Amino acid sequence: MEATAKYRPNIEITSDAEALASRAADLFVSTAREALSSRGAFYVALSGGRTPKLMFEKLAAHPAAQALLWQHVHVFWVDERYVPADSPDSNFRLAAESLLKRVPIPPDNVHRIPTEYEDICTAARSYEAILRSAFTLDEGRAPEFDLIVLGMGADGHTASLLPNCFAPFDTDQLACVVYVMDGRLNRITLTHPVLRAGKHLAVLVSGAEKAETLRKVLTGEPDEVRYPIHILWPVLDKVVWLVDRDAAAAIR
Repeated sequence: MEATAKYRPNIEITSDAEALASRAADLFVSTAREALSSRGAFYVALSGGRTPKLMFEKLAAHPAAQALLWQHVHVFWVDERYVPADSPDSNFRLAAESLLKRVPIPPDNVHRIPTEYEDICTAARSYEAILRSAFTLDEGRAPEFDLIVLGMGADGHTASLLPNCFAPFDTDQLACVVYVMDGRLNRITLTHPVLRAGKHLAVLVSGAEKAETLRKVLTGEPDEVRYPIHILWPVLDKVVWLVDRDAAAAIR
């Protein structure tokens, strides 16, 4: 891949997962302050996983985070496994226990992906309606989150956009269903246009098991089907990659 500005990711390498989480928490606070100061509200979409959990814990203990005007903060989710909200597999539960129960955010400002419907497609449509209402969106428009927190799996997936899952690329849908055929849990995820529309995106990558995939992602030609994280390549100027030393081992 040519080292053009279009394909030059903004990468910050931290010493370890704890330092990565602290840096991510600082980024959350600074982006929130900017949005609250400029327009009086902060809209953020969160992901699940080990590294975001560390970030949530850092935020909950962060004096500056505690001082945010949480009554003007609105929290959404990037994706969710189709499980009850109190399931150990729930991304909502992870954020609720690690962060949201420990800050003064009004319950009405917490917009989880609904998983109580019998039909998962109905749930996806319901989440889309939640997004359209919260952002006052006309048809054909995507919400512009102030911050979207993403991860990258060892297979190059992000959100619940999995390799070879063929989730819709050109779509007016804001949320779609991802059916997983190997016995794992089906999911609901934000779509490509929503992720690309975010004002700021942070990709958190931690662990030696992701090092080789990260090298391929950063040095190979973009292939959104094989490595769904490549959907971000058209908007790399809005993306910061927070990578710990283990995950960065193959790119230094």
